[in-house]
Amino acid sequence: MASESMASAPLTLPVLPLDDEVVLPGMVVPLDLSDNEVRAAVEAAQAAARPGGGKPRVLLVPRVDGTYAGTGVLGTVEQVGRLSDGDPGALVRGRDRVRIGAGTTGPGAALWVEGTAVEETLPDPLPGSVTELVKEYKALATTWLKKRGAWQVVDRVQQIDGVGALADNSGYSPFLTVTQRIELLETADPVARLRLATAQLREHLAEQDVAETIAKDVQEGVDKQQREFLLRRQLEAVRKELRDLNGEAEGDESDDYRARVEAADLPEKVREAALKEVEKLERSSDQSPEGSWIRTWLDTILELPWNERTEDRYDIRGARAVLDAEHAGLDDVKERITEYLAVRKRRADRGLGVVGGRRGGAVLALVGPPGVGKTSLGESVAHAMGREFVRVALGGVRDEAEIRGHRRTYVGALPGRIVRAIKEAGSMNPVVLLDEIDKVGSDFRGDPAAALLEVLDPAQNHTFRDHYLEVELDLSDVVFLATANVLESIPEALLDRMELVRLDGYTEDEKVVIARDHLLPRQLERAGLEPGEVVLEEASLRKLAGEYTREAGVRTLERTVSRLLRKVAAQHELGDRELPFTVRPEDLRELIGRPHHVPESAQDPAERRTSVPGVATGLAVTGAGGDVLFVEASLADPETGAAGLTLTGQLGDVMKESAQIALSFLRSHGAELELPVTGLKDRGVHIHFPAGAVPKDGPSAGVTMTTALASLLSGRLVRTDVAMTGEVSLTGRVLPIGGVKQKLLAAHRAGITTVVIPKRNEADLDDVPAEILEKLEVHPVTDVRQVLEIALAPAEVPVGVAA
Repeated sequence: MASESMASAPLTLPVLPLDDEVVLPGMVVPLDLSDNEVRAAVEAAQAAARPGGGKPRVLLVPRVDGTYAGTGVLGTVEQVGRLSDGDPGALVRGRDRVRIGAGTTGPGAALWVEGTAVEETLPDPLPGSVTELVKEYKALATTWLKKRGAWQVVDRVQQIDGVGALADNSGYSPFLTVTQRIELLETADPVARLRLATAQLREHLAEQDVAETIAKDVQEGVDKQQREFLLRRQLEAVRKELRDLNGEAEGDESDDYRARVEAADLPEKVREAALKEVEKLERSSDQSPEGSWIRTWLDTILELPWNERTEDRYDIRGARAVLDAEHAGLDDVKERITEYLAVRKRRADRGLGVVGGRRGGAVLALVGPPGVGKTSLGESVAHAMGREFVRVALGGVRDEAEIRGHRRTYVGALPGRIVRAIKEAGSMNPVVLLDEIDKVGSDFRGDPAAALLEVLDPAQNHTFRDHYLEVELDLSDVVFLATANVLESIPEALLDRMELVRLDGYTEDEKVVIARDHLLPRQLERAGLEPGEVVLEEASLRKLAGEYTREAGVRTLERTVSRLLRKVAAQHELGDRELPFTVRPEDLRELIGRPHHVPESAQDPAERRTSVPGVATGLAVTGAGGDVLFVEASLADPETGAAGLTLTGQLGDVMKESAQIALSFLRSHGAELELPVTGLKDRGVHIHFPAGAVPKDGPSAGVTMTTALASLLSGRLVRTDVAMTGEVSLTGRVLPIGGVKQKLLAAHRAGITTVVIPKRNEADLDDVPAEILEKLEVHPVTDVRQVLEIALAPAEVPVGVAA
């Protein structure tokens, strides 16, 4: 599309200045002749008009701050007379755009100038883009006119066909500024002018929509407030009428809270704080957000059991019987709870219930592998003591406010989990189980473990202050039980405040008892079976515990029992199995498949891992309890030139150093041990710890690595029934390690019969169940030479050949 403008013959016209106004071609405007410049221009135009030569003509030029625009509009004086207010006036119609040239002379007092009229041409027919632009402008103009209620103008706009005339028609728009109108006036191209007018109108409509939305929202808010105010006044009137009808004294909500606070059995300082908040509530208005915060806080204060306590059950024998009935094994925890109750009973008998403002609470940390009953033990402790039980799950908690509560200034503030646990229990002396305390994390919101320091400190928790309550809460009579799988992830300061009780896992006999007395009845009920319909022989339970599961706890054992019962129930429903049914050991393979954990001692001698020299059996402690760890060693061919020590199996730094120590000891004491170690200088040594995907670290595999290397060099096999643990030094001393009980339990589960431990760990055997010690031959040693004598079988090939 192309548009162009052509210049016509010069025009000489009197100037009619328009201050802060703009007239576009096609517009008809009234002008006040009381203005001297306007009157002079009109009179000059009338004087210059020839009789019969047409209407007087003037040049309408916008003037902003005394500066004339470069383009004006040729206007004709249609009529001279009186305006509606009685002042003299003239009606002027805009005709064409005129580019203003130089000034000249003429009759009258007006300013005369020469100008050139601008004529506009457009191609015929109009391009499609121009047609679409015309339609868009008319649609926008129609929308705007309808919003203003100017229905009579809509048809007039729709009848305008010219592109330039349509654009100039926007000069009537009251929302355009003088600058925008001058921009329209000085745009000679009609298409560009229409595009500019369309953009201005579109922008105005968008602003108008936003303004209408804001006004609507404001009006709705005002209406809602007025409606709420009216309803509250009506509610007050209804309450007043009801009080008058029932003869009650006049009061309001704050009076109700005051009465509740005064009637509640609150500690003195808590009562003072609550009454202060009631006074604030009385001073605040119904619409104030502070009022709702105060009411929520007062409700929380009034719901807490400040002086409610349950009486402890001082039947010590009965409490121990409850613990024994609900949990097999776990003697350390049972003894600790029994001691606690015995001391509480003696203190109560002597009137020593409260000493120094503190009561006799307890903080115990139950640490052990998953599935040993730490969580369920908390409920049993509460049952034995006759107290309420509340469980607080801390796994994954990262916000400190979850423990100490939020400040009341925050929207949606709540007290911490400790306060909520006390409120849920309904007493000030419940048993609170802090589950998975080792899974607490920390981030930018604080460290919840640090917030627990005051909660779990018996010397401080009688004055625990929650951020939300901001009053002291006595936690000294609460029995806190914390459960964890791994000690290393608990901060040292927090661990120091708790009494540590280790749960190292169950023996096979204990697992059989647990499965028989607890797991089997529960799973029978869940499988929809009567107690006598499916019977598991003790040998079947023992095989399930020993060969189908290998764990410190009993979770997998319970899942296996559940799977077995589901299989029997399904077979019965299909008509393949008659009930009652007794499950014998030989039936297990048919029902749930082959065993997954066959002891090393039960395998064929040729298939055992220790059937070749260079493989030894060690013992380790993992997050799931004790476990058996195999160490494999091999020598590289001298011709490969790969000398040095290679370690694989995701080992930590401490374990790598233990391997270096073991190799150094054998190199320096090879002759004494009758081992051919001279070839180690030119041959590479490779030590591997399966499984390779499991990270391992710690010094306790030192003797195992030394034994594996000695077996490799001597050609003597390591006995299949021997497992060992201990740290080794450069001089061959066997140093003490940790986790002896868990390691011996793991050795027993794996079918090991002989265990080598450091001599200085001999005292730890007191913690091992007697039935386990009866089945294990434990050798406390002080030197690695003793380990080799016990672990290595007699040589079957000459030493030189083996090397």
